[in-house]
Amino acid sequence: MTSPILVTGGTGTLGRHVVRRLRDAGCDVRVLSRHSHSPGDGVEFVTGDLATGKGIQAAVAGVGTVVHLAGSAKGDEDKARNLVRAASRAGVRHLVYISVVGADRVPIVSGSDRAMFGDFGCKLAAERIVSDSGLPWTTLRATQFHDLHLTVAEQLAKLPVIPVPAGVRFQPVDADEVAARLVELTLGKPAGLVPDMAGPRVYGMADLVRGYLRARHKRRLMVPVRLPGRAARAFRAGANLSPERAVGHRTWEDFLAERVSLSSDSRSSLP
Repeated sequence: MTSPILVTGGTGTLGRHVVRRLRDAGCDVRVLSRHSHSPGDGVEFVTGDLATGKGIQAAVAGVGTVVHLAGSAKGDEDKARNLVRAASRAGVRHLVYISVVGADRVPIVSGSDRAMFGDFGCKLAAERIVSDSGLPWTTLRATQFHDLHLTVAEQLAKLPVIPVPAGVRFQPVDADEVAARLVELTLGKPAGLVPDMAGPRVYGMADLVRGYLRARHKRRLMVPVRLPGRAARAFRAGANLSPERAVGHRTWEDFLAERVSLSSDSRSSLP
């Protein structure tokens, strides 16, 4: 009998894809969540809180591999530390972590840096905890998911005039494609920091919003806004991009064509 693979953040955007792919590969999967869930589709759920460490030791008991996907705008460092501490005591043999492209290139110095791009600093700090843990580890840095850009575009489209960060570009990647790569890494040997994974195209922020508006048949005035701070300057210089690692296949247009069409169909079917 093989030991289960523990996935933190297994109910999130990326986690759902990873859990499904691990199950499709025949793996026993245990998902850590702050909220209780009923078992389903061969997945065991355990309750715990990475921020406080409560329930984490029980969650890693008997686990051979941990896939750490749980993340937030802040606190990733403490969560990683609590997880590593428990995993070390449990004798975990492989810790897989998802980080973000540019974590080591986007400086977080000022309050404005932290307010707008603080998650990059948190990811870098968590990376270092993983690499210094003494556990065999693998870290993959990916660009932002299509889903995140969709959420941002939906919120901006509610405004009569949309402020768009000037000179800022993104290279969105499909969450399921990242999940496929993570599962490949999870089932392989610990590899340290592996090459980045980025989407197939680079877009200006205005292009992403314009594509969403077009898909929704909406019109909005967009006004460029120059963001302050060193982190924003790094973004304008492309620190969050990885054009040499444009290995993803699904474009923003492909994503919108499916997601916007599906949501439109669901609304039209309402009584």
